Amino acid sequence: MSDQMLLQPIQASNPEKARAALEKAREAHEKYLVRLQNCDLQEAIEHYIDAVKYDPAMPEAYYRLATLMWEQGQISVDTAIEQCKTAVSLAPQNINAHLYTGFFMKLAQDFKSAEQEFKSAIKMGKLKSARPRLILSQSILQKINTQNGTATDYMNFLYYFLSGSIMLAWDKPSMKMFYKNISDDLSVFTYNTVGKFLEKIRMYPTAENVYKQAVMATNHGEIFYNKMGDLALKNKELNLTVDCYRKVLEQNPQNREVMIKLATVLQTYFPENTDDAIDCYEKLLEFGLDTAQIYYELGHLYLQKEDKINSISAFKLAVDNDSENPFYNNSLAFAYSKAELYDDAIEHYQKAISINPDKEWTSIVCQALGSIYAEIKGNIEAGISTYQAGIILDPNNYELYLSLGDTYMAAYDLDNAIRTYCDAIMLNPEDYRGYSKAGIALWEKDYLEEALVSFHKSIDLNPENEYAHNNLGILYLDGLGDAEEALEYFETAVELNPSYTLAYFNAGRASQAMGFINDAAHYYQMSIDLNKITQDLDEDDIQNRLHKLFDI
Repeated sequence: MSDQMLLQPIQASNPEKARAALEKAREAHEKYLVRLQNCDLQEAIEHYIDAVKYDPAMPEAYYRLATLMWEQGQISVDTAIEQCKTAVSLAPQNINAHLYTGFFMKLAQDFKSAEQEFKSAIKMGKLKSARPRLILSQSILQKINTQNGTATDYMNFLYYFLSGSIMLAWDKPSMKMFYKNISDDLSVFTYNTVGKFLEKIRMYPTAENVYKQAVMATNHGEIFYNKMGDLALKNKELNLTVDCYRKVLEQNPQNREVMIKLATVLQTYFPENTDDAIDCYEKLLEFGLDTAQIYYELGHLYLQKEDKINSISAFKLAVDNDSENPFYNNSLAFAYSKAELYDDAIEHYQKAISINPDKEWTSIVCQALGSIYAEIKGNIEAGISTYQAGIILDPNNYELYLSLGDTYMAAYDLDNAIRTYCDAIMLNPEDYRGYSKAGIALWEKDYLEEALVSFHKSIDLNPENEYAHNNLGILYLDGLGDAEEALEYFETAVELNPSYTLAYFNAGRASQAMGFINDAAHYYQMSIDLNKITQDLDEDDIQNRLHKLFDI
């Protein structure tokens, strides 16, 4: 039996047949409650369906049929709620219709709506409202156990529990069944309260043991595995956290809150478990809530796996659901750029920039867009304009100044490059990169002394920077003609990076200038060997230099 069939009963009014079918359904239902045999359950369902077919205006058939079909797993809680609401609409003064509606709302953890239904039943029942009062108190207690209850919640629980108990005194069968249910909830309440207290005084191992006892002693492992998972996460016991959340979902696969927690923990702390995190997010999509955010998270997980097609697809679905979200547009643009679909990337970077949720964040997006214009598209002017726009948004973005300086250098606009690198140095005088880049621009402009100072400062700030050592060596060798000083820097560059082809080549030039033929030959040969891998230099040029060393 599908949800759709239940929601659309056949319109065929025959009250007599409907009452007969309802009576047969009640008898089968009672047999099922006594014998717990599936054949009785199926018979009850069939007769309730017949009752609805013969008289679609019969409220009792709707809420009882919803209960049985939900127990069978044939319909969801949401569908059961809709069926009970149908019963309420057909008979607004039917207490049971309100009770069943509230019951399923409570299962869906919509406690506010559930309380409204129970209060409607109480209002209708007046002095005979013991059952709805006690069920409402049970709902409030469940709310306290699963959420952070307020002082008002505790007072309401006591009020409805005590008043319901008094009114229930002459209804012994109902009282017996209720106290069986309420005793379990009180047990949950006790374990929950003790565990919370122990957590507050930081007795975490003891609190964990209390929650473990609660799992064994109550029928609410879902609640306490959840609490154990939260506690383990607080203590950075990540494997235990995942195990506990998984146990919650084993007991209730529809617990969306815990599924979100599990997905977040897997995504944050277990990058090797990308597939598990993806599986969690895909299950969350089935709830139909926050789909844009879920697709956004899925996009990042697919990027982690270097799955470009699925990452683009996920981010695109996020944008389709929320086209004005700058972060979704930015991520989609990044995914497009990873797939080398640069025109699409430009479109969505521009969209993210136009929305501009935060100046600092938007300036970073400008840097990404500027690099596509300047480095990929070869549109230097667009690259420069975009970088400048980013700097206007965030004048303290050091990386933007370096990128803008690099673009000026690519256009051989040395004056603007030097000016921009100097602005970067003023912004962050402790970062070696600004000095190193400025040194190259100054050297190209034939400002030798300034370049010398800039390279030395770069090395002072970062002695491990092999490129600055190599560049400083070039300045000493080619600018100042000091081969001996230059060789020291080339050799340091080689020590720092034994695969630095250009540094070996320059060490060969310096050694040759000093007349150290064997050393020069060694360095040239090393640069030839490495160049076969790096392809940094013209091999014929190195070969010619090597051969000339031994010309008579």
